[in-house]
Amino acid sequence: MPLGLIALALGGFGIGLTEFVIAGLLPEVATTFGVSEAAAGWLITGYALGVVVGALALTAATTRLPRKAVLLALLVLFIAGNLLSAIAPDYGLMLTGRIVAALCHGAFFGIGSVVAAGMVAPHRKAGAVAIMFTGLTTANVLGVPLGTLLGQQLGWRSTFWAITIVGVVALLGIATLVRVPRDASQPGSLAYELGAFRSGQVWLSLLTTVLGFGGMFGAFTYIAYTLTGVSGFPSAAVPWLLILFGGGLFLGNIVGGRFADRSVDRTLIAVLAGLVVVLVLFALTARSQPATYLSLLLMGAFGFATVPGLQTRVMSHAAHAPTLASSANIAAFNLGNAFGAWIGGLTISAGLGYTSPIWAGAAITAAALFVMVVAGRAAPNRQPGTVPADAPPPVPAPAV
Repeated sequence: MPLGLIALALGGFGIGLTEFVIAGLLPEVATTFGVSEAAAGWLITGYALGVVVGALALTAATTRLPRKAVLLALLVLFIAGNLLSAIAPDYGLMLTGRIVAALCHGAFFGIGSVVAAGMVAPHRKAGAVAIMFTGLTTANVLGVPLGTLLGQQLGWRSTFWAITIVGVVALLGIATLVRVPRDASQPGSLAYELGAFRSGQVWLSLLTTVLGFGGMFGAFTYIAYTLTGVSGFPSAAVPWLLILFGGGLFLGNIVGGRFADRSVDRTLIAVLAGLVVVLVLFALTARSQPATYLSLLLMGAFGFATVPGLQTRVMSHAAHAPTLASSANIAAFNLGNAFGAWIGGLTISAGLGYTSPIWAGAAITAAALFVMVVAGRAAPNRQPGTVPADAPPPVPAPAV
């Protein structure tokens, strides 16, 4: 395994910590700034929308720049945003810091996915992407529970100071360990990258990402309220319960990557169907603490098992111009996050209770399953690593 994959995973760890740790600290942050649950949820929704903007705008703006230099610059932006969140005196600046940090997220994972896939043989691409995303899942297994515990014990600001330090370490790791092959160091022109979006399969993949991840994240956004207000856990138990969810993410990412290397479409259909079932059962049994343990583990596992397949599917159908399409899929993940969190907030504000975001997540995921079935039936049969018929023709890469 190339050491560069470990360095990319390190960057993913820091970014994943920023994205997910806020969910466990949402009640404390809301109390500090005197805002409602729905308003506090915008610290998650705003981050997700920032990812969408950054994924498209920053990737498009840096298409002709060396990918390693871009990755390093994105981590500098990440560090600055988390530093602002740590010192924010009011809700407005806290939200601003979240958005600044979010701008790097989509481009980092989008460009990083292309770099990771280029480090290995074609039949191992999904596995390589899964390794990079292992940083994201490890953030949930270890970083989010410990970050939540740190924030509850020393104040939520201490968590963002810790994330800032993680960002600095990740920056050094990328600078030291990532080696980008010369033929992958620079993508093509912006016009050529945009050509990937002529593929209908790219658009169907993006829609599946929005709906599939939106369903899982809609349920997860308000999980602290569900665990304390429905399942009856004390707030001090939330960090430890998130370990179960994070463990599911880690397991789902690895297993999903291995199965996606065999068949992306069949894996995605099976995993999305499983996620629908898990969310329905979670909503029905949330008052049972033993059932909640299992639901958290399975929600994480099935939710994140989609990630390697969805990312690889978009890159595969974009073929020779994968960079912008890859970042667009990261944007789609986070557009789904924002959509799911928004819908979940609406259900709570409507007085439907703290299990209502889970029911909404199940419905959104069912829509993703329908789109994936349609996409799978419409996709041409081909071997892994081959170029789809609707892909743009290859062009020589520009000189370094």
